Amino acid sequence: MLPYIAEFIGTALLILLGDGVVANVNLNKSGMKGAGAVQITLAWGLAVMIPAFIFGEASGASFNPALTIALAVGGSFAWDMVPGYIVAQFAGAFVGACLVYILYKGQFDATEDPATKRGVFCTGPSIRNMPLNILSEAVGTFVLVFAILGMAQVPELSAGLGKIFVFGIIVSIGMSLGGLTGYAINPARDIGPRLAHAVLPIKGKGDSDWGYAVVTLVGPIVGAVVAVLCYNAIPWA
Repeated sequence: MLPYIAEFIGTALLILLGDGVVANVNLNKSGMKGAGAVQITLAWGLAVMIPAFIFGEASGASFNPALTIALAVGGSFAWDMVPGYIVAQFAGAFVGACLVYILYKGQFDATEDPATKRGVFCTGPSIRNMPLNILSEAVGTFVLVFAILGMAQVPELSAGLGKIFVFGIIVSIGMSLGGLTGYAINPARDIGPRLAHAVLPIKGKGDSDWGYAVVTLVGPIVGAVVAVLCYNAIPWA
């Protein structure tokens, strides 16, 4: 039971901190409005790192259905645990997004643009081109998963330093590829908060753009699975 609880709480914390920084930077009457993309990118890296430190020992700190599925495909994670992990991850993401809305309700009410409000919860492309958007998410997730697996090639790397390295991976992907799709690279990170956006009583929120959700579901899963297969195909030893 502990691994599922850890995945739920860890993913909720990830979204609280990750979506929280977007609200902090983009919503009207926020104390840090206008701080920009650098603050958002760094904060997302920290949002992944902090729960990874807390729950790494308890669950492996996946917090990402694409990573969970890919590890199962690669044989390093039990398939019978995959459904429970995925449910916990999506549920945690939904709860984390709801907390962001509760905390920033005044700022949401003060913001008129529906796209800005939706952007707090979920990702969207700078240029809408579904095949290229899916490819962007797949490539970003490939880098994420391949780099995480690659830490095994550094025998002296401690668990603590490994978590800091994951922070660096997230920031690097965001700063290099984030302008294309918002780098969800995690289906739960996008779809859980998108569901929260759809059901919460957000003033003037507009459409939740469910048509785009296929990008953040298919792209990360494909990219993660390909990363594991490529990594396992390399004769490291």
